[in-house]
Amino acid sequence: MPVFHTKTIESILEPVAQQVSRLVILHEEAEDGNAMPDLEKPVFGVSRAVQNLVKVGRETIQSSDDAILRQDMPAALQRVEQAARHLEEASGMLKADPFSQPARKKLIEGSRGILQGTSSLLLCFDESEVRKIISECKRVLDYLAVAEVVDSLEDLVRFVKDLSPCLSKVSREVDGRQKELTHQVHRDILIRCLEEVKTLTPILICSMKIYIQIHAQGGKGGEEAGMNRDYLAQRMTDELNEIIRVLQLTTYDEDEWDADNLTGMKRQLQVIDSKMTAAYDWLRDPRALRGGVGEKSVRGILDAAMKVSDRCLPQDRDPIRKMTGDIYSMTDGLCELRSAGQGDSPQAESLAKGIEQKLAELNGLVLRAVTNAERSGILQPAHTVTGRLEQARKWLGNPAVDDRGLGQRAISLIVDEARRVADGLPGVQKAELLNLSDQVDSLLHQLGELCRRGEGNSPAGQAIAGQLVAKLAELKNKIQTAVINRVVEDFVSRAVIYIIRENVCW
Repeated sequence: MPVFHTKTIESILEPVAQQVSRLVILHEEAEDGNAMPDLEKPVFGVSRAVQNLVKVGRETIQSSDDAILRQDMPAALQRVEQAARHLEEASGMLKADPFSQPARKKLIEGSRGILQGTSSLLLCFDESEVRKIISECKRVLDYLAVAEVVDSLEDLVRFVKDLSPCLSKVSREVDGRQKELTHQVHRDILIRCLEEVKTLTPILICSMKIYIQIHAQGGKGGEEAGMNRDYLAQRMTDELNEIIRVLQLTTYDEDEWDADNLTGMKRQLQVIDSKMTAAYDWLRDPRALRGGVGEKSVRGILDAAMKVSDRCLPQDRDPIRKMTGDIYSMTDGLCELRSAGQGDSPQAESLAKGIEQKLAELNGLVLRAVTNAERSGILQPAHTVTGRLEQARKWLGNPAVDDRGLGQRAISLIVDEARRVADGLPGVQKAELLNLSDQVDSLLHQLGELCRRGEGNSPAGQAIAGQLVAKLAELKNKIQTAVINRVVEDFVSRAVIYIIRENVCW
């Protein structure tokens, strides 16, 4: 698994990390009585490189209009400079005494400081670049938010004219970003979401035109056309919000995308633990600005806690949500005071101490929720069709394994979703989707009977499981395409969609 989240950061830091590892080995050998070699030349080279890095960093601060970058980068620069001084001091001490233990210790501290400080610098710059992309995504979201008030063809032409360049820029920048990422899962999500936005855009425009025409003519179906338009706008909004979420990810846990709710809760607990130190540092600094690493850590803890509350047992849900809501409000209040220059006022200091105490309590609530869920042994179906499909596939790969009914419940929920979608489709499509849902339901019943008789992995059970895997994939595809088809089937041809997609939007 890649250690660094972008190829650029990886190319810069990987060699540094290797050098630090070599120094650690030399240090361990010195512990066995071996003398440290003369490091004067390599340390001089590192010092020169650090000077250049600091120079570039300070120039970046001066030229950037990103307030968060200007706030976070100076601390990283200071860390690198201090680490370089430790290296120089260690080199001089080792030259005088190759066996000096304090020198060896200072050497390791300086080397690690170089790695950590350089990493922080690169991350500051990388986050600034991500914020630029997110800003473009939010511009598109702003346009989508007003899609429902476009009620004339003239307004629609203006809407398309304004939206198209924004979408084109988002497409270019997100595509460029995904190529830069080292985590395949993150790349795949960005590619999928971007393709979904591209597919939905011309369909949304068509649905808006249909609504305007029906509304202008006073014909029937206006309400349904408006619902279709709003649904498509929301679908695009969801995809763009997912792009924004993934753009901000800098780490990847192998279990992050596991369909198991308990695994997801444990991952969120780890997220909370990893952000606590930065959150406490921010709370204890009355001069800390809004939007920096510290505030983001506090809000990241709260977001992680809310994700746990979505997955935990009912008795643990409400206490977590209440505590999270309280901390959200207190954090907003503290940010307002600090923005007004009152960060060192008694009220602000009291709020900061209160938030710190409540964060500790929230951590305890989340830990208890994870422990209770683990003890209960109850696994819950995922919240999305894709997640449920993964749970289903996992079970169908070995139906004889007792997963406490998770796989069967996931399949049943997929079937329920398909039937809900079918209710809004015209006759032929509705019949096809309902027929496929019935087939999946029937196969699931057959496999469930075999499993109850202990024959889940028999030839018959394996054959049914294989059919279910294929039928579920087909069902998922029909669910995803049904909404698009129901909007355009009776109004526009595929040629019109193609022309809009190729010439109007992109």
